[in-house]
Amino acid sequence: MPERLRAPGPRRAQPVAAAPAPSPSPSPSPSPSPSPSPWLLLATSFAFIIVQLDVTIVNVVLPRIGTELRAGVSALQWVVDAYTLGFAAFLLSAGTIGDRLGSRQVFLCGFGLFACASAACALAPTAAALNVARALQGIGAALLVPSSLAILNMAYAHDGARLARAIGWWTAGGGISIAAGPLIGSWLASGFGWRAVFWVNVPVCLAGFLLTRAIVRPTPRKPTVPAFDVAGQVLAVVTLCALVGGIIGLQAHGWRDRGAGVCLATALCAGAAFLRVEARAPAPMLPLRLFRHAGFSCAVAFGVLVNFSYYGVLFVFSFYLQDVRGLSATHAGMFFLPLTGTFTVSNVLSGWMTSRTGQRPPMVLGALVAAVGYAWLGMSGIAAAASFLDMLPGLILIPLGMGLAVPAMTTSILSIGGGQAGTASAVLNAARQVGGAVGIAALGAAVADGAGHDSLHAIRLALFACAALLALAMLLASCCGTGVSRPRRPPAKNSR
Repeated sequence: MPERLRAPGPRRAQPVAAAPAPSPSPSPSPSPSPSPSPWLLLATSFAFIIVQLDVTIVNVVLPRIGTELRAGVSALQWVVDAYTLGFAAFLLSAGTIGDRLGSRQVFLCGFGLFACASAACALAPTAAALNVARALQGIGAALLVPSSLAILNMAYAHDGARLARAIGWWTAGGGISIAAGPLIGSWLASGFGWRAVFWVNVPVCLAGFLLTRAIVRPTPRKPTVPAFDVAGQVLAVVTLCALVGGIIGLQAHGWRDRGAGVCLATALCAGAAFLRVEARAPAPMLPLRLFRHAGFSCAVAFGVLVNFSYYGVLFVFSFYLQDVRGLSATHAGMFFLPLTGTFTVSNVLSGWMTSRTGQRPPMVLGALVAAVGYAWLGMSGIAAAASFLDMLPGLILIPLGMGLAVPAMTTSILSIGGGQAGTASAVLNAARQVGGAVGIAALGAAVADGAGHDSLHAIRLALFACAALLALAMLLASCCGTGVSRPRRPPAKNSR
C-alpha cells in the first residue's frame, strides 16, 4: 500500500514540475560529454603513436633490409617514401570518408589495415613486396589520423580548454614515438632482426582496436557529406608520386636527369589539374573554401614549415652521427633521447597553455624556441669532435618548441574546420607529410653532396636554413589572428 500511494505522486507532478524531463537528457548526451573516459584518449593516442613511429623507426634498419633483400639505394628510398606517399595522398579522402561514414567506423578500419599491412611488411620476401606493403601502411595511417582527431573533437566539443589539453596528450604520444623511433628500431633490429620493426605494430593496433570498440561510441553517419572524389584522388596520387620521384631523381642524378625533369613537369601539370578539378567539383575532396580563412591557410603553412625542418633535420642529424662521426646505429639512437623526454613535457605544457591563452602564443613561442635550437646546433653542436653536451641545448630546445607549437596548431585547425573536423585535420596532416618528404629530400640532397669538412659546412647551412624557416613560421602565427582565439569554457551549471 505505501508503494502504491507513492506511485501516483510523481505521475501527477510530471506535467507541472517536469521532473522526468531533465532526467532523460543527461543520460544520453551530457554524461559522456563532460567527462570523456581517459581510455578514449589512450585509444586515439595509440593511432598517432604507431603512425609517427613508422616515420622514423625504419631509417636505422635500411642497411639490414638492403643486405637481406638485395635491394639497392633507390629501392630502399622507396621503403621510406612509399609510406609517406600513401599517407599523404589518401589523407584528404580519408577525412571526407570519416565525415561521411562516421569517424569511429573509419578509425577501426584504419587499425585493421595498418596491422595487416605491418604483418605483410614483416613477411615481405622482396623489396618490391615490402614497398607495396609500406604503401598500404600509409593508407592505413591516413584512415587513422583524421578520424582520431575527429573523435577527440566530438568527445571534447563542449569544452575547448579540455580539447586543447587532450590534443596536447595526443600529440605527446606521437612526438615521443617519432623521436624514439631510431632508438627503438636499432634495439629491435639488434635483438630480433629488422622484421621485428614491423611486427611491433600488430599488438599496438590490436590494443587500439579493442579499446576503441569498448570505449568510443558509434558516431553518426552524415549522408550529406560529399561522396568519394575519384578524379581528385587520382590526381593527388599522381602529383605526389611525381613530385617525390622527381626529387629523388634530382638527388641521385642532378638536374641533367631527364626522368627527374619529366616527373617534376608531371607533378606541376597534375597539381594544376587537381586544383582545377577541386575548384569545379560539386563534391571536392579538398574544399578550397577552407583556404579563404586566413587562419586556416596560415596554420597549414605553419605545419609545412615545421615538418620540412624537423623531418629534414632528423635525417641530417642521423647522417652526421653515423656517416661523419662514424657512430653505430644504436649509439646514434641514444643521441635522440633528449628529444623524447622534452616532447613529453612540452606537449602537455602546450595543452595547458593553450587552454589559458589561446593557440597563438604557444605557436609563436614554440616556433621561436625551435628556431633558436636549430641555430644553436648549427653554431655549436655540429663539429668534427663536438660532445654530447655541446649538442644538448639544441636537442632540448628543438622538441621543446615543436611540442609547444604543434598541439596549438592542431587545435586551431579543428576550430576553423566549420563542422568538417576530419577533412580539416586531413588537409593539415597531408600538407605536413608533403613538407616532411620534401624536407628530407631537399636537405638530404644538400648534405649528401659534401664530404668531410664540406659535409659539416652543408649540415650547418641546413640547420641555419631551418632556423630561418621557423622564424618565418613564427611570423605567420603572429600575423594570422583568426582561429587562434582563447577557447571558451562551458558555462557554469545552474544549481537548479
